[in-house]
Amino acid sequence: MACVLEAPLRMSVLSEVTASSRHYVDRLFDLDPQKVLQGVMLLYLLQQETSSTELRTECAVVLGSLAMGTENNVKSLLDCHIIPALLQGLLSPDLKFIEACLRCLRTIFISPVTPEDLLYADATVISHLMALLSRSRYTQEYICQIFSHCCKGPDHQTILFNHGAVQNIAHLLVSTSYKVRMQALKCFSVLAFENPQVSMTLVNVLVDGELLPQIFVKMLQRDKPIEMQLTSAKCLTSMCRAGAIRTDDSCIVLKTLPCLVRMCSKERLLEERVEGAETLAYLIETDVELQRIASITDHLIVMLADYFKYPSSVSAITDIKRLDHDLKHAHELRQAAFKLYASLGANDEDIRKKIIETENMMDRIVNGLSESSIKVRLAAVRCLHSLSRSVQQLRTSFQDHAVWKPLMKVLQNAPNEILVVASSTLCNLLLEFSPSKEPILESGAIELLCSLTQSENLALRVNGIWALMNMAFQAEQKIKSDILRGLSTEQLFQLLSDSDVNVLMKTLGLLRNLLSTRPHIDHIMSTHGKQIMQAVTLILEGEHNIEVKEQTLCILANIADGTTAKELIMTNDDILQKIKYYMSHSNAKLQLAAMFCISNLIWNEEEGSQERQDKLRDMGIVDILHKLSQSSDPNLCDKAKTALQQYLA
Repeated sequence: MACVLEAPLRMSVLSEVTASSRHYVDRLFDLDPQKVLQGVMLLYLLQQETSSTELRTECAVVLGSLAMGTENNVKSLLDCHIIPALLQGLLSPDLKFIEACLRCLRTIFISPVTPEDLLYADATVISHLMALLSRSRYTQEYICQIFSHCCKGPDHQTILFNHGAVQNIAHLLVSTSYKVRMQALKCFSVLAFENPQVSMTLVNVLVDGELLPQIFVKMLQRDKPIEMQLTSAKCLTSMCRAGAIRTDDSCIVLKTLPCLVRMCSKERLLEERVEGAETLAYLIETDVELQRIASITDHLIVMLADYFKYPSSVSAITDIKRLDHDLKHAHELRQAAFKLYASLGANDEDIRKKIIETENMMDRIVNGLSESSIKVRLAAVRCLHSLSRSVQQLRTSFQDHAVWKPLMKVLQNAPNEILVVASSTLCNLLLEFSPSKEPILESGAIELLCSLTQSENLALRVNGIWALMNMAFQAEQKIKSDILRGLSTEQLFQLLSDSDVNVLMKTLGLLRNLLSTRPHIDHIMSTHGKQIMQAVTLILEGEHNIEVKEQTLCILANIADGTTAKELIMTNDDILQKIKYYMSHSNAKLQLAAMFCISNLIWNEEEGSQERQDKLRDMGIVDILHKLSQSSDPNLCDKAKTALQQYLA
């Protein structure tokens, strides 16, 4: 078995050692368990204090070579507890042995089969690795590489940050070794990602009298290797998204953004184009101005259309390796393009129009919705969601391409991550001006949305009820009845007692839309009146914010506008007392909403108005109206005067 030797070790020693350890190596991956046991001797030798340092170093080198083989090799090594053995080796005073152990650890940790948490199992390991950073350029390179591969998520970021990663790694950005600079840079790109604490710290770090953001900007320059430009752009992007650098700072607008757009061009390798587009999508995702600047930089919108042209037509590819490479990256390219289009079109109507007018764009999105790759499907749905915010496009392109069909298909059976975005998109397609609303209803959407309101996933509950609220807006009575039937009274109460205020507000919005236009109000209250009044009482008595109470009083005002429905209020003294209480509330919005209820109850032209007026006068409502007619709030004052006129007429 050939040995990959990276360290500058003396060859005479190596030839002896290799010969002595070769038979152990050959047996480590043998199918015969007895021989595997003998092969474990290699690890045993590595750990023996009595073995010579040269032999132990050679064992680490050979094990590192084995780890570069198949994933099964790495699994076998992990099963033999290679990581604790190598970590133990780091306590040796011999630098060459330490470097060999670190190189082997690096190879094992960058394998996809190695759990990152193995690095954090013993709290002393990180401290020791930080201490070893100063030993040599090899220890710096390998340790930074281990950190950047094993830093997955906020918990790992916090551990490394608390162990002084920023201070210990910052000066490596000006190392004379390119590999060290690059690995240090990669470390910062994973440490800062979605981490405000790290990002805010980085912004003030000085290295050789220069602030880190300035060092990152230098690494962005066109004369630097592409890998370095991209990774620096990722660092600056994370710092910008965390609020450590302003979005209008010249290092973002004039340096980072143009660099990332450059990475999307045809001249770049496919993997660079993927990373460039994904990073740019993240940079501009929430900032309108950056979206506008990006959209007019280097014809980006048209440039991205090229991402859909892989793999190139097979006849044009004679090289089978090239075809394999193109196929491998085709999914990633489409995913990246959809993500970037979604960010570009998040706010600006003109940009959305340009995206949709790009060649075959709607067809590409529709195809993307049914791709086998979950990541591509998710990115396509995100892109569709972004474009669905456009009133104009909902009326035209979305209708021309019957986008609702594949969207409904996606909603039938998808992971939650996709369901959340797809149901958000459906909310937009169900707005009253959208021509898709009708066919969506006919395709069984009510049942689907009612089932979403029962989801344990909060975002899905919100979207389910939001879509039903949009569906009920100015809808015909049959649709409203179908919604109420689909939801069931029990589920409605469940939603009204949901701990999340968004779910509660959208449910109240749904009730308000259901209870609009008199015939509908009277019909719904004749079948569900008791339960609805119960729900209203529950909320007005509960500990809720002003917006929730205002929305509930508006529902009462709608009920009060019904012909027969208003009797449900007039015969409920508890509710009448609550309306009276809110007329004198300290919040003007609640006072106004309560006054709408009163106005609808006492309106002169309606049957039974005299009896209702008398009852309310006896309750002291007229006195409150007189008081409110003197209010300094013009809305309250006007509403009170209008109501009082009903008594005078």
